[in-house]
Amino acid sequence: MTPGFVDWSPLLQLLLLGLGLGIVPLGWWMVRSAGLDRRRRLRALTLITLFLTFDLVVFGAFTRLSDSGLGCPDWPGCYGSVSPIGAREEIAAEVALRPTGPVTHGKAWVEMVHRYWASAVGFLILVLAALAWRWRQADLPHPGWASLALAWVLLQGAFGAWTVTMKLFPAVVTGHLMLGLGLLSLLAWQAERLAPRPIAVSKAVIRTWQLLAVLVFVQLMLGGWVSTNYAVLVCRDLPTCQGQWWPEMDFSAAFRVWRALGTDGQGGLLSFPALTAIHVTHRLGALAVTLVALALAWQLRAPTTRPWALALVALLVWQVASGVSNVVLGWPLLAALSHSAGAAAWVVVLTVLGARWVGEGAHVAPQSLRREVRA
Repeated sequence: MTPGFVDWSPLLQLLLLGLGLGIVPLGWWMVRSAGLDRRRRLRALTLITLFLTFDLVVFGAFTRLSDSGLGCPDWPGCYGSVSPIGAREEIAAEVALRPTGPVTHGKAWVEMVHRYWASAVGFLILVLAALAWRWRQADLPHPGWASLALAWVLLQGAFGAWTVTMKLFPAVVTGHLMLGLGLLSLLAWQAERLAPRPIAVSKAVIRTWQLLAVLVFVQLMLGGWVSTNYAVLVCRDLPTCQGQWWPEMDFSAAFRVWRALGTDGQGGLLSFPALTAIHVTHRLGALAVTLVALALAWQLRAPTTRPWALALVALLVWQVASGVSNVVLGWPLLAALSHSAGAAAWVVVLTVLGARWVGEGAHVAPQSLRREVRA
């Protein structure tokens, strides 16, 4: 079999395995939510799926950071098998040929566990979509949201396949990451719409939140681009880079999107100045996010919204600390994973805030009614 291509032979087995894994949280949900109304049952299942999707995003970062993205160089199985056990001979041969290459028994297991996990999450999202249409009623969110999540996860699966078949093509890997974070946002939005808890804020707060959401979105793409292009360690000092405030950089090559990993898209290798440009741009984005996040936290200092202000500051400290640790400690796996988890947390928190905002003067249900809605 030629590595880097699709082999559909283990697909049915993988789907059955994903169904089997997904039945575990689904069964737990059925037992724990028995007797609840449809709104609360749907919200409980959405939250479970959100939790598992968050974990999947972090494990996807671990897959990438441990260089396991090509641990099984075909898709959806591993050398045409449903697990590395069936591919042990092919993996052993590859290890013998290239001991430090991308294929090892450990990396193959990391890659396949990521695929199993993704299949289970896909199964839960399919169940969510089916229930949303079966239980559709006027006081529930339109089931089109759940259908969108299902279409989204299918597209995410396609990007996962292209990540392998296109051999870690930077634009595809970054797209895969952004789709995963987008799925988190979509699930968090649905969970919030199933339990409305409005927060009255000024238009200025909403505008600051909108600006922060845009900046975080751009920063997440930049972070994915840094990681995908292995540009973390081109700057080993802070706050300068290579001992300079503005080192030599090549922005045109740095942000040429359609190119293979390690190349400049014009037949050469990606230069050190291009990698420097990628890293420094991410630092500048971090500075912009920090300033706007602090501004939003200051606007939310009132007693009713202070917990959200503290959450934003805590997330900001987490991201800055983990980001600095990546640079000064030489990109340790724990710091890199912490940074990825913090990015996912930013997506969830900003989505929840966006779902709860209402302008000042808008009608907000009394506390007793909001409790009744949540019930």
